[in-house]
Amino acid sequence: MKKFLIPIMIIAIIIALYEQVKAEKNVYVMVVTIVVFMFGMMQLSAKTPSKNQDKEDENV
Repeated sequence: MKKFLIPIMIIAIIIALYEQVKAEKNVYVMVVTIVVFMFGMMQLSAKTPSKNQDKEDENV
């Protein structure tokens, strides 16, 4: 999954940067690229364990 998400996120960043340079910016393209990037970040960060995981386990 990681091998699929990272290239998609890079493409979204490139499209967003290209859209910023243009004189006529398309808001819908910007919104879609931001949503794709944020979704990818959410999926990648979901696998990162919490710092407080040990403390939460002790409290249960």
